[in-house]
Amino acid sequence: MHVRSAFLSLSLITLMASASISPAFAAADYRKLDAEIDRLREVGKVPGVAVAVVEGGKPSHLKTSGFRNAKGDPLTADTIMYAASLTKAAFAYYVMMLVDEGKLDLDKPIATYLPKPLPDYEAYADLANDPRWREITPRMLMTHSAGFPNFRWLNPDEKLDIKFKPGSRYAYAGEGINLMQFVIEQGLDLKVGEDMNRRLFQPLGMTRSSMIWRADFAGNLADGQDENGKWEPHDDRSSVKAAGSLDTTIGDMGKLATAMASGWGLSAKARAEFVRPSLPIKSAHEFPTLTTEENPDNAKIGLAAGVGVVVHDAPQGHAFLKGGHNDITDNMLVCVEKGRRCVVILTNSGVGQRIIPALVKAALGETGTPWSWEYSRLPPLVP
Repeated sequence: MHVRSAFLSLSLITLMASASISPAFAAADYRKLDAEIDRLREVGKVPGVAVAVVEGGKPSHLKTSGFRNAKGDPLTADTIMYAASLTKAAFAYYVMMLVDEGKLDLDKPIATYLPKPLPDYEAYADLANDPRWREITPRMLMTHSAGFPNFRWLNPDEKLDIKFKPGSRYAYAGEGINLMQFVIEQGLDLKVGEDMNRRLFQPLGMTRSSMIWRADFAGNLADGQDENGKWEPHDDRSSVKAAGSLDTTIGDMGKLATAMASGWGLSAKARAEFVRPSLPIKSAHEFPTLTTEENPDNAKIGLAAGVGVVVHDAPQGHAFLKGGHNDITDNMLVCVEKGRRCVVILTNSGVGQRIIPALVKAALGETGTPWSWEYSRLPPLVP
């Protein structure tokens, strides 16, 4: 099943007229994009795909294809899907709101926000003998450069440690994003899930998005399929995790991408900081997270960490992206600054990356997205 319409009650014709550059498919030809989405889903053996397109900083198109569970129930625009690490991009935009209001300084050590030393909290007691935690800033946490493993349970002893000098290099770490949440909650006395709902989700009309499970999601929910075709049930996440607890829909993610593209809710200065290169990325691949292998070609495209997103220079100009993946989910957000253009892709499959590069190109044209870095080793791609 698919949806072919503008959203947020705006005319598609008006939206396209306002865009500063032409999309890969003209407004009258979104049926061609829809057909391509259907084709890629089928040949890529992905059960369900949902796509939102933003043009000119305004919502332009929605499309869903396929099914949401083993029974074959259709995937729709309001089906609850797992955002996975796209949660980090939503959280980063929220962090920039706090920065904009002077509640956070990206370059002020987190120690200045906490009522007591970080290792005095039980969850961070492992750092008691490493004073380098005092060097860590919000920017380091949001640019994955604090020195943490992706998650502590990946260590043989399952304890948290700092692998390298904070701020010295990029190494993707959900631990760092979750620590940023902890600092906000302990230091600013805010409940992140509730505050994101108040500041982002409700004002944007993201009525079916939440950082924690809601019972009303159960009626239209996407399960997921792993690379072997086995179905697994949607995980009802019972606690807020900034690194990846967001449940959402493609309609809602389209609204969030529209906000990011247009700068909604942020000053021009804060919006620019969100996508400014804060830290060059030298690693050849994003995963394994602690790899020391480098790729000098990264510098040629200005590959760098922004605040919670990755930025680079592309054929169409400056761009940013964020992926989200687990065994039964593969998602992608790609935005091009020129023309304020974005595409969001949600899938309920662990192998969505088979078709995501082709979907991004179909929706936005050639973006120069560094796929070999994002996916470490590219799977067999569907042409």
